[in-house]
Amino acid sequence: MQVVRFIEQHTHLQDAWFAPSWGILEGDRVYPLAQAPYVGVEVSGAARALDDVKLVAPATPSKLVCVGRNYAEHAAELGNEVPPEPLIFLKPPSTVIGPDAPVIYPAISQRVDHEGELALMIGVRCRNVTEEDAARVIYGYTVANDVTARDLQKADGQWTRGKGFDTFAPVGPWIDTEFDPANKAVRCLVNDQVRQDGNTALLIYSIGRVLAHVTRFMTLEPGDLVLTGTPAGVGAVQPGDVMTVEVEGLGKLRNPVIDEDEARRRGLLP
Repeated sequence: MQVVRFIEQHTHLQDAWFAPSWGILEGDRVYPLAQAPYVGVEVSGAARALDDVKLVAPATPSKLVCVGRNYAEHAAELGNEVPPEPLIFLKPPSTVIGPDAPVIYPAISQRVDHEGELALMIGVRCRNVTEEDAARVIYGYTVANDVTARDLQKADGQWTRGKGFDTFAPVGPWIDTEFDPANKAVRCLVNDQVRQDGNTALLIYSIGRVLAHVTRFMTLEPGDLVLTGTPAGVGAVQPGDVMTVEVEGLGKLRNPVIDEDEARRRGLLP
């Protein structure tokens, strides 16, 4: 099952968008849901044509839990060693944007990188999950881009600012509840040129290991996102570039990069 969040344009009020709704995507039709799907799947209202709606980020997380240096070649390309246990950091919910939404390049940064990743959504409130039971707390999987202001990350020594800018966590286009994450290609293209080309088989710490580690010290809530790490090939982007993250069998996530002046012209920044 593919779960989306969408907004629809009122037929006689151009550019007037309703609040986002959850829905189930079947072919070219979207079936609205009465509530978040991990609470319960109850169709509410008539189906919409996919062409008549705009897909937004299929997530409203209380937090984004991310794994750093979870591919050996990525750790090496930045001059880092493989961590002795999963290296965890957080991104705030304000980083989340959806498909085709612009990533805003911060004026205070001189180096912004793409980081294509496989992400998962938590389906139930959980703590102290074992590796063997990890699958039962996962609602589904999606595509993510852990955009990073690399110069600020290095300057600060910790990662909150470099990872935490608004728009720095594109997610989508949907949540797939039946996706098998084993041995899947993870790629990132910039302007249709391949930059990253990895595979989930190369994860240092498995998804089960990551969830067991995280839930030893943190409660995960339904709707929370866990980003599993990025493969080698990260690199800089500039305003005007378009990033496309692909996870084999899961979908493509496309986001353009714009500068702050353009963001203000569009009303995306005060």
